Amino acid sequence: MTFHDFNFNQTLLDGLDAMGFETPTPIQQQAIPVILSGKDLIACAQTGTGKTAAYLLPVMNKITEEGHSRINTLIIAPTRELAQQIDQQVEGLAYFTGISSIPVYGGGDGNIFTQQLKAMREGADIIIATPGRLISLLTSSGSVDMSSLKHLILDEADRMLDMGFYDDIVRIINYLPQSRQTLLFSATMPPKIRQLANKILNQPEQINIAISKPAEGIEQLAYMAYDNQKLNLLKHILTEKTHNSVIIFAGTKEKVKELEKELKRFELTIKAFHSDLEQPEREEIMREFRNRKVQVLIGTDILSRGIDVDGISLVVNYDVPPDPEDYIHRIGRTARAESTGTAVTFINPKDQRRFFEIESLIGKTIQKTPLPEALGKAPEYTPEKKPERTSNRNKPGNRFNNRRRPPNKPSQA
Repeated sequence: MTFHDFNFNQTLLDGLDAMGFETPTPIQQQAIPVILSGKDLIACAQTGTGKTAAYLLPVMNKITEEGHSRINTLIIAPTRELAQQIDQQVEGLAYFTGISSIPVYGGGDGNIFTQQLKAMREGADIIIATPGRLISLLTSSGSVDMSSLKHLILDEADRMLDMGFYDDIVRIINYLPQSRQTLLFSATMPPKIRQLANKILNQPEQINIAISKPAEGIEQLAYMAYDNQKLNLLKHILTEKTHNSVIIFAGTKEKVKELEKELKRFELTIKAFHSDLEQPEREEIMREFRNRKVQVLIGTDILSRGIDVDGISLVVNYDVPPDPEDYIHRIGRTARAESTGTAVTFINPKDQRRFFEIESLIGKTIQKTPLPEALGKAPEYTPEKKPERTSNRNKPGNRFNNRRRPPNKPSQA
């Protein structure tokens, strides 16, 4: 099957051909015909399966076939990073179609808000917005007319609910016409998503694609390690093999900053990505990472769903993620579509139970790789036992660095 089998408008096919897209992914094969038929849809598909194009292509085809309207489609996304990525994909796919789009998200000064409000009042075929900023624009003086809206798309709906946007989404719905097509995309389908779907969708079709399963192309490895062994284990992994593009996930932004300082001594271009950075700084870092000017990106879970970069060869979980679903999203940054990649997780004694829950979720026991001898003895993997304390005191050291460090203060991301 190819994209030509969907009988898209030729201008849209020209964009697909120019971008080298030939064969639709499973979510695209199933979702595109449903959306073209005009039915509402609940689609459960994780990041990296091609879900963005699965909803953009049929909606854009409708715009090219039926004509442009003041605001045709509203896409709601949880983060500004995802909103920007969707806008970039619209721009690429729409190159020959004349379809216009506007990303709307928070940050910046009052001038940005004014520009976004003006743009929404003037209209565009596709608006991509974060919930908070959209609410602000819809409730500002001088209303934004949404009466021409034909499509509402919620992307990463589970993430939006995790971030507390349920009430905002319901409030936004009140500004939209009832006679619209609504599409809900989510990586997971917890009860609250079902509740939201029942509230805003009309007799939807349902599609489930590989729920909570990592891509087959990901090689998953894990190391048992005490906290004072992790840094040198990370250095060993980064020097053992050349990786063009690496993401390291840490549990807190303080840890992210600390790792950036420690790894700057390497002959690698390394940047930390965290909430203390101004939006222009974050955007510049992402541009450099996409363009391979930055080889190693260090961040918290803010990166796990808000980044769409191909060619990432290695993902390192410096800390075990707090939720098994977060593990799926983190390692999903590598092995995008049909490519391959490696995901490595460091497990200290207190995080063993968490990692066991991850293995239970994905239905697979992940290989525990022995530590390099120079790092000393590793803890055993016994998740059924009561977690050990992970103080550095009296734990095996290593031959690279035996300096004692003060314990980290507890912090939040």
